[in-house]
Amino acid sequence: MDSMIFPEVFISTAENKRQVYSLMKAGKLRKLSSKLYTPNIVDDAEKIVNRNLWRIVGLLYPNALISDRTALELKPTPHPNGTVFIISDKTRPTTICNTIIKPRKGHPPIEGDNRFMDHLFLMSSERAMLENARATRTPQGEVPRNLSDVELEEYLDGHLTKYGTNAVNKMRDRMKDIARQIGLDKEFEKINGMIGSLLSTHDIKLKSTAGVARQSGYPFDVKRVELFHKLYREILNLAQNIRYNTQTKLDALYFYEAYFSNFIEGTEFAVEEARNIVFENYIPPARPQDAHDVLGTFKVVSNGDAMAVRYRNFEHFVDVLRARHATIMDSRKDKMPGEFKHIKNQAGSTVFVNPENVVGTLRQGFDLYSKIDTAFGRAVFMMFLISEVHPFNDGNGRVGRIMMNGELVARGEQRIIIPTVYRNNYLSALRALSNSGYAEALIRMLDFAQKYTNAIDWSNFQDATDLLAQTNAFMNPNEADENGRRLRFPSEIA
Repeated sequence: MDSMIFPEVFISTAENKRQVYSLMKAGKLRKLSSKLYTPNIVDDAEKIVNRNLWRIVGLLYPNALISDRTALELKPTPHPNGTVFIISDKTRPTTICNTIIKPRKGHPPIEGDNRFMDHLFLMSSERAMLENARATRTPQGEVPRNLSDVELEEYLDGHLTKYGTNAVNKMRDRMKDIARQIGLDKEFEKINGMIGSLLSTHDIKLKSTAGVARQSGYPFDVKRVELFHKLYREILNLAQNIRYNTQTKLDALYFYEAYFSNFIEGTEFAVEEARNIVFENYIPPARPQDAHDVLGTFKVVSNGDAMAVRYRNFEHFVDVLRARHATIMDSRKDKMPGEFKHIKNQAGSTVFVNPENVVGTLRQGFDLYSKIDTAFGRAVFMMFLISEVHPFNDGNGRVGRIMMNGELVARGEQRIIIPTVYRNNYLSALRALSNSGYAEALIRMLDFAQKYTNAIDWSNFQDATDLLAQTNAFMNPNEADENGRRLRFPSEIA
């Protein structure tokens, strides 16, 4: 008898119990829990449970309603006691591997609670928030069924950040109707107070860091701040590797810092044409704005005193950031030079920090930055902070790299340039941290770029240009990848 007539997880019934008994006896089935079996006798049982979790819940508790904190988190609480909370006619909990399914009695599904998978219902977010606002007692050693007040505030703040005020107000109206329907008016008043305080229409004292910040007028992007903390912790573990700048004739370095920074953003000129723009003030009639972008960047990076500024406080930092951006983008008045964005911006599928959260998110990041002792650590952190917040309509990459190098110049250390061929490495490292929370790649990438920059003799423009060419610095990164070429270290050149 073939065990593969059964899906990966199934329950025994009066109709199949003889088959199940025979296959179990033959070693072709495995029991996961009472009446729950799998024909997969190879994979780890916990992995089988994890990938079939919702099917298992539906098999053991047909037509159950995913409820409480699980309805908002849509995953078990963290192991070792991963728990799924549901409303069901059955009240006995089930433990399968390291996951506990914990049912309770409660109001059945109502309008807005939708079908989920084959045999389950999922609470609407509005009802789930009300249910989580209920006062409950948690036995010692068990996982709380409901989110704490702090967690509720954080959830509401995240909802407000993602969807905006109008959406939250509409959600509040729906919540009020649901509360009347299922008798949770007291819970509605609690949630209503939280929302009102987040929107500054109530003055209830909030408890979460995000809630307090929004209430004070400086809301921030919680997920971005979590990334800042990951990078901060990684930077604290760095071994110091100081590379002081010992060169004095640096016009070529300033030029290529501006040239490559603009090339990364798609403002492409031949080297000689860009050199005429920067040193001869030649503005090509067909591309005046692009030329001014390169010239504006050069003006900022070549001003040693201005680059070496150290911030007195957060307000001073914002003033410097905006002034540098205004210089870079001076020719693009439609991009609001020196002004923070008023509408959302994105790159591909990545949506950056909402306009109303820009100042608060920068403030949270600046507080961490201020605790970093090393120039290189500050440089890495500053560049990622600007890149991840994307505070301006345009020019964020350029101003972020300028802010990065400002940290190094302020302490007499070598700047970092990102040659054209290294563009993909740079962007991949940023994405690794932004999308996956992996910070080491960004640090390693910038460390190599600084080491490379430090190995170039910038005193003679032509000699520096020749060495950049020999090390593949000008290559198109996609062509380089296709041909197995990379940024070579100067010492590799014979």
